[in-house]
Amino acid sequence: MNETVLTPFLFRHASKDFDPDRKIPEDQFLTILEAGRLAPSSFGFEPWKFLIVQNPALRAELHRHTWGGKKQIPNCSHLVVYLAHKRPSLLPESDYIQSSMREVLQLPDDIIALKTDYYGNFLRSDFGMIDNEMRLFEWSCRQAYIALANMMTAAAMMEIDSCALEGFVEADLNAAVKQHLQVDTDQFGVACMCAFGYRVRPPRPKARHSMENVVRWYD
Repeated sequence: MNETVLTPFLFRHASKDFDPDRKIPEDQFLTILEAGRLAPSSFGFEPWKFLIVQNPALRAELHRHTWGGKKQIPNCSHLVVYLAHKRPSLLPESDYIQSSMREVLQLPDDIIALKTDYYGNFLRSDFGMIDNEMRLFEWSCRQAYIALANMMTAAAMMEIDSCALEGFVEADLNAAVKQHLQVDTDQFGVACMCAFGYRVRPPRPKARHSMENVVRWYD
């Protein structure tokens, strides 16, 4: 069982070269998306959107502002842009937060009122970020990265490769998704991208810090 659990993590690597002639079967990519949709998030608010960019011309527009995905973006089977909500839609009384509690979580009115207060206190006092637009966006991005990790792991379980992409010029890429993908950048910002597909060549051996370097026990 232990080996079964770890096998996908040993398989996964940041694939730099994808085979442009191999496409992920639709049912398998939908499984990857479902793994992202089912990811946990703080307060259960799911402050993300996944944009699947298959059109070559649109990929080229994103490619122009990306220095860390020069090979991956043109050749991968599927390219996902991860958006994270910005401050206006993350405030406790925002339409997004209130509708998430009412329509998605299906909470009764008294619990919504209670959770609104708890969430507001979390933003205002616990983390002190309710008035800090950048910190609030970064917190939202951290939630999107949980979905990203779920999706890369699900892909690896099916022997599908992936590569998370952060190597881009943030302002220019956000301008591109606004212009070409019709994203409301007052409400959303790009957290990261991820290429999915099939490797061209075997990866280098996996290198990680030892367990002793990264784990400390307190008994």
